[in-house]
Amino acid sequence: MNDETKYVWLKLALVVFGVIVLGVYPMGLVWSAGWVWHGGQGLYYLQIIAAIYVVLGVFLIRASRNPVEHQSLILFTIWCSLVHAVVMGAQALGNSHELGHLLGDVPALLLVAAVLGYFNAGNYNQKAA
Repeated sequence: MNDETKYVWLKLALVVFGVIVLGVYPMGLVWSAGWVWHGGQGLYYLQIIAAIYVVLGVFLIRASRNPVEHQSLILFTIWCSLVHAVVMGAQALGNSHELGHLLGDVPALLLVAAVLGYFNAGNYNQKAA
């Protein structure tokens, strides 16, 4: 896949992931075992996490218009997602009540990091479209 095609897919991935993270709150309400820690007790935790992800989602969608100008946000999203997934995965393995996360948010975050990392590679010198 050439850099131009990757750039188009990067733009699409930013929109798709942006929209998906806007739905963290409803996903947590529907399937708390895969998206909410601590057994889903207390909506305050979910509301705080959802607020952060709503902001990220809006900015990812905005970044899709010109990813070259938003490399720091894209790299933050890649690395933050990877580190977040590793920490959550280790915690889920250490607590049998949290194993649902190995099928929910852990693989979701790894997917975000992998997809954005793959499509973002090589675009640093791409001219802004």
